[in-house]
Amino acid sequence: MSKAAMTVKVFAGYLLLLGLVLVLAPNGLLRAFGLPPTGEVWIRVVGMLVLVLAFYYWNAARAELKGFFRWSVAARTSVLLFFIAFVVAGLAPPTLILFGMIDLAGAVWTALALRGEAARQAA
Repeated sequence: MSKAAMTVKVFAGYLLLLGLVLVLAPNGLLRAFGLPPTGEVWIRVVGMLVLVLAFYYWNAARAELKGFFRWSVAARTSVLLFFIAFVVAGLAPPTLILFGMIDLAGAVWTALALRGEAARQAA
């Protein structure tokens, strides 16, 4: 397994855990991040979507889909930008930026792994 695939697989594990929490016990996580608890189904729908993303990331890593890895770098970087915009607009508390930082860290890790692999292939 390539280093880039490993970074994506680790991110899939994070998404799996986050998705399970959002589906099974979302209010504890919401409270921990300063968000109001909810009884509505939407947070669980988000959790289900996160679980689907975990499935895609895991299988892309297993299949060594380098194109997917590159796309994920841009997508995961954009998460932080959206979360900052939500905070600036007053739609979410600043703690939401922590989730975006996790996505950014994963994106940077994958980007560095891809760059290292490209450099090794070029040499």
